Amino acid sequence: MSTNIFWQESPIGKTERQKLINQKGCVVWITGLSGSGKSTLACSLSRELYTRGKLSYILDGDNLRHGLNKDLGFKAEDRVENIRRVGEVAKLFADAGLICIASLISPYRKDRDACREMMQCSSFIEVYMNMSLQLCEARDPKGLYKLARAGKIKGFTGIDDPYESPLNCEIELKEKEGECPSPVAMAEEVIAYLEGKGFLQNQ
Repeated sequence: MSTNIFWQESPIGKTERQKLINQKGCVVWITGLSGSGKSTLACSLSRELYTRGKLSYILDGDNLRHGLNKDLGFKAEDRVENIRRVGEVAKLFADAGLICIASLISPYRKDRDACREMMQCSSFIEVYMNMSLQLCEARDPKGLYKLARAGKIKGFTGIDDPYESPLNCEIELKEKEGECPSPVAMAEEVIAYLEGKGFLQNQ
């Protein structure tokens, strides 16, 4: 980074912005295998927050690769940069007072931890979609596991590239009787956590 740049302070801070929209900014980081229900939860959570008058924004891993991260592939170093960029953007959304919902496989623990370290730890809520590979592969909504098993996709998480489970996530959502919980049930569990920690209280 250049030494000839300087941080410009804003006359309106995070506290003022949060009071304006009556909520506390944070990042809900949803991680898990492809097909584990990350995007489903993100959309359901955003909808539930909207009905409560709370402002959120979804950063979807696939969507971001159409724009912000379209220059990145899936090599290890590209995955690191992908998560770093998303972490920086999520930090800005949280600083603006929004509830930022980041939905990405984000397979490497150190990269997720690096995002946590970008902001106040209490403002980073890691949600682990703890669904088995068998369930995710059976769901396979995008047909990616089939392609990976056929050798048409290399470095696919869970098949020939590792997924490192969180060690100390705030929320862990597990499959029940071999099925993913309903979108509403998962969203309600995250909402309950946000309420309990004061993120949805009027400021």
